[in-house]
Amino acid sequence: MTSYRRRRLPGGTFFFSVMLAQPGGTLLTDRIAELRRAYALTCRERPFRTEAIVVLPDHLHAVWTLPPGDSDYSARWRLIKGRFSHALGCRGARTASKRRRGERGIWQRRFWEHTLRDAADLDLHCRYCWVNPVLHGLAETAGSWPFSSVRRDDPALARLGAREAAAFRGAFGEFAAGRRMGDITHPAWTRLSSSAR
Repeated sequence: MTSYRRRRLPGGTFFFSVMLAQPGGTLLTDRIAELRRAYALTCRERPFRTEAIVVLPDHLHAVWTLPPGDSDYSARWRLIKGRFSHALGCRGARTASKRRRGERGIWQRRFWEHTLRDAADLDLHCRYCWVNPVLHGLAETAGSWPFSSVRRDDPALARLGAREAAAFRGAFGEFAAGRRMGDITHPAWTRLSSSAR
């Protein structure tokens, strides 16, 4: 069995990508009310601060800061995913392994996480959240996508459009020429990091 090692930094700030098991669906935006309830209940029970979030039809990105002394973001995601799945009352395609574990097959089992290093890294990842709907062709500007925190977090950036979003293409989550997701030597990452300062 694969063993995933996650960075545990109490009170840290983290960027997350969380995906549905079946890419290309619209479940998250179709059932946004259930997702919001699961998210809010989890945040009340196990507090964290949402620095930025965007929900797309088949995945979401979020930037969280955990309370001092707390590094358990995995339990929070487990609760959000479980509550959302339970609220839907439906099941996705399930492998034998997912059936044995009682999983509904709606979400990918894992999520991607990155520990943010400094203010520039935080700014970069928040901006990535906000321009993501533009990158996917779902909105003309960051602020025109209804399932984003940009209007709450930084109304001035709500007008980010295709020109600004183009700088992010290939920098997060996409694989290019043998580079892995999050590789800070990726040319786009280097360009974005220096422009974020």
